This record gives sequence, structure tokens and C-alpha cells, in this order.
Amino acid sequence: MNSKPKIPFSPITINWTLTFRCNFLCRHCYSRPEKAEELETGQVKEIMRKVAEYKVPFINFGGGEPLLRKDLFELTSYATGLGYNVSMNTNGFLMDADAARKAKESGFKTVGISIDSTDPETHDTFRNVKGSHKRATDAAKYLRDEGVRLTISSVICRINHHEFDALVQQAKDLGAEQISLHNFKCTGLGMTNKDELDLDPKEWLDFYMKAIELRSKETGIRISLDDPITASIHKSPEKAIVKGSTCGKLSLNIRANGDVTPCGFIPVVIGNLLKDDLKDLWDNSDVLGKMRNKEPKEKCKTCKHYEECLGGCTARAYAMTGDFNSPDPHCWVKKG
Repeated sequence: MNSKPKIPFSPITINWTLTFRCNFLCRHCYSRPEKAEELETGQVKEIMRKVAEYKVPFINFGGGEPLLRKDLFELTSYATGLGYNVSMNTNGFLMDADAARKAKESGFKTVGISIDSTDPETHDTFRNVKGSHKRATDAAKYLRDEGVRLTISSVICRINHHEFDALVQQAKDLGAEQISLHNFKCTGLGMTNKDELDLDPKEWLDFYMKAIELRSKETGIRISLDDPITASIHKSPEKAIVKGSTCGKLSLNIRANGDVTPCGFIPVVIGNLLKDDLKDLWDNSDVLGKMRNKEPKEKCKTCKHYEECLGGCTARAYAMTGDFNSPDPHCWVKKG
């Protein structure tokens, strides 16, 4: 039903979970229940050198909280020297003026700060750390003062889906160039708290209709919506590089111990870069092959939008059913 996707020679982005350790206990976190022995500094550099052979342009450090790695800025400088464009996602709590200066000096191209509400108490409760909203907004200001490109990440869920326009304005006020309105994933603590935090399909449709309209009018900041099911909305987003989920097609995830998974939200290990070759995994992994060549099931079989969305978010489908091919549970399109 769907044509074979055009996959680049190697991943465009490596999302690297440097550590599963975190100073927060966010109610949606995919990684908080995870445990893994962390790679030493030399091992991280070894993998960076191997991956650099295949001209991967972007590395994004995440976690856990990457600022808990004492060697973070050393690793960033090393990666920059190898030619990578390096970014990071952080909760911002440890991003003081000194850390912002080091972020600039070590070569970070972009730093993303997670802020999920304009109301400090709501954000602090969601992140389970008192004062975290103020520390996050302070972090944004420190980065802006150092001239580091700032983005804001907000996980859309029940606490904020009615105030996303205020989130956009808050990001603009903080001097961010982009805000990413991430769809809620039912992985890790996200699964534990799914019934309380996730929206139903109709609510997701309502959110995306309004968010897409705002994005079409907004000129002061870029609004990113990373959800393939929006392909079923006629006012839908800009032309994507690939259809459906991008994980395993444009990006891969490296865990704290060097294990490789299709994305952080799909805990299926396809290899380990201390011993395996990135290109071999990219070209020959059976798991990636299945994700790149999904087969429609259930209502997707007769859906006129399937060629564009390819079943929606593969991570959500897998989390809920254990099957890459199942329809995205957020999808609002009816059968037929």
C-alpha cells in the first residue's frame, strides 16, 4: 500500500541519552524507570569518532539530565571538533550563568529548556521539583545572554493543552527561536500516569486544529509539531522529509551504555556501538526494516490518510500494543 521510504545514507540526528540519572521526577518521563551503566568519557569519545566516519551531522544530548555528567562540556567540545552540530535538552535547573558560559564556549549550537506551563505551581507539580519553573526561565535568560540559540520544549497533555498559545507567548518572551509542542508518549512514567495526563483522540484533534492555525499566523517564533497523525488534517504541516514517524528513518537513539534503539520511546535494542558498526545497524537491522516498511492494520487498512501518516506515531503504537503496525492510539480518524 505504501511505497518504500527513501532513507538517507546514515542518520541525520543521533539522540544520545548520556545518563538516566536525573534531579527531577517528571510525571511523564520515559526514562526515569530506566537503569544502565554509563559509558566513561573515553568510551563516549570512541563512539563519537566511529559515528563521525558516516558524516552524521547532528548530536542531541538528553537524558535523564545531561548536566549531571561532569564531562558534558568536555564531550561537547570534542564532538564539535569532530564536526558535529551539538544540541541538548535540559530541565534547566542546573543551567546557571557559569554553565551557560560553558555551553557557549564548548560549542553548543542549541539548548532546549523544558517548560510545561506558564503557571509556576503547575509546572513545578508536573516536574515534582519546587522552584523548577523559575530555574528554567532563569536558565533561558542565561543562555540568551550568552548568545546560545534557545528553544523551549513543552509536553502537551491534560495540564496545558488549553493554554498552548500562552506557552508560545512565554517562549517568545524568553527569547526562544523555536517552541516544540511535543505529543504525550505513554512510555515509562508516561504509561504509569497515562489515564490522568493523556488526552483522548477528540481532544488531540481539537488541540492540533488550533495549534496548526496559530502556527500559520505566528511570525515571531517557529512552532514545531512533531506528530505524524496531523497529516490527516487538511491544514496540515509543512512538507516532511519522510512520511510517518522519523525514528529509525532520520534518527537513532543511543542509551547511556552505548545500546542503540530506534528512538528513546522504543526500548528495543538493535546493537551497541562499542562493538557494532553504525552503518551496519542502519542498513541491516530487522527492527528498523519493520519500522520503515509498516503494514496497515485495523482501521489503517481503509484510511485515505495512511499514505501520509503511515499509522501515526510508531512509539505510541508499540507502547500500547507491542506492534509497530497498530494504529496510533491518539488517532481521531474513524474506520472507513
